[in-house]
Amino acid sequence: MSAMFPDEIADYLKNNPGFFEQYADLMAQIFVPHPHGGRAVSLAERQMLTLREKNRASESKLAELIAFGEENDRVSEKVHRLAVGLIAAETFQAVIHLLNFHLRDDFSVPHVALRLWDKPAGIEDLPEFAAVSEELQVFAETLARPYCGSTAGFGTASWFGEAASHIRSQALIALRNGGGTIGMVALGSEENQRFYADMGTLYLERIGEMVSAALARVTKSTL
Repeated sequence: MSAMFPDEIADYLKNNPGFFEQYADLMAQIFVPHPHGGRAVSLAERQMLTLREKNRASESKLAELIAFGEENDRVSEKVHRLAVGLIAAETFQAVIHLLNFHLRDDFSVPHVALRLWDKPAGIEDLPEFAAVSEELQVFAETLARPYCGSTAGFGTASWFGEAASHIRSQALIALRNGGGTIGMVALGSEENQRFYADMGTLYLERIGEMVSAALARVTKSTL
């Protein structure tokens, strides 16, 4: 009888699942290396060890998914609170105050700055209406989603006043009304990786939409 190759043995066992039922004693008689070294274990014990490791991996993945879900719930609750506050705001100053308060205190964003391209009549001169370069306005127009990353090359760090030299990462959110870009919100952090290139931006996009709608409402009411 010619010797069988390992692949042939493996194929045979796969195609004959009843083999170990017919030869049940072999499960306890065949010994294989322990998966973590050391003593040899029976085939049955090795199978149990493999199943335990798979269970641990599944439990770890489940715990990770639960943690992500809980974090998303917390962020959603914060976004909801901001939305309720913006809906209740009746003046431009109230919108700015609520935006700063919620982003700094609720979202723990240490530095928040807002720039709007045009100042409506009836609103006093404020930092939010300081001049913005044409290049930056064009950049905001092209943003399909919020920019997250370094402050280098944007000139937006100066928006953060005395903290400008300490800002290491930022998120830039374009504000739009009627299809056109009306301004931008900048979020700054001293941490290099607080805002990074590949991070998710869904909640930043929602915040931008809410702030845009609130500003459009309160500035229109001043005309």
